[in-house]
Amino acid sequence: MSHEDGQAGSDRRGGTLTAGGAQAARGSHAAGGSQAGGGSQSDLVTSGGTTSIADGVVAKIASMAANGVGGVHSMGTSNPIGAVKDRLPGVGGNRGVSVQVGERQAAVDIDLVVEYGVSIPELANAVRANVINEVEHMCGLEVVEVNISVDDIHVPGDDDDDGRSGEPRVR
Repeated sequence: MSHEDGQAGSDRRGGTLTAGGAQAARGSHAAGGSQAGGGSQSDLVTSGGTTSIADGVVAKIASMAANGVGGVHSMGTSNPIGAVKDRLPGVGGNRGVSVQVGERQAAVDIDLVVEYGVSIPELANAVRANVINEVEHMCGLEVVEVNISVDDIHVPGDDDDDGRSGEPRVR
């Protein structure tokens, strides 16, 4: 997922929830950062010096922005392998969010568990818009894509113990 060249990556509209087309939908703002040789002006790269923002900072902002959208039950995946991956050292403390940050651009991947009954395409669009807005506002980075993967759906009353509240399965 190399995005420092300003390319948003492949357009994956065939039924998956990704940012394909997000760059075009954002108009000239997205195109400004894709000039060859870094022709666009950035608040992070100035004549007075450069400001670098750690991946973890962008991931935390993206995580908080995604969690702030109604209909998001949790971040990350509900499957055991994904949960282990989210807890690995070096992966970061922002479960369900991974980012790639360049000098002027960022790309974000988010794994979500959504509430039952919520329109997934509408939720994905709201999460994407909120993440782009917050990262661009707080970091001054152009967000070239926000890929969203819905890994599970939370049904009220469906808990890890299947509603048995500690009762043994057999007697």
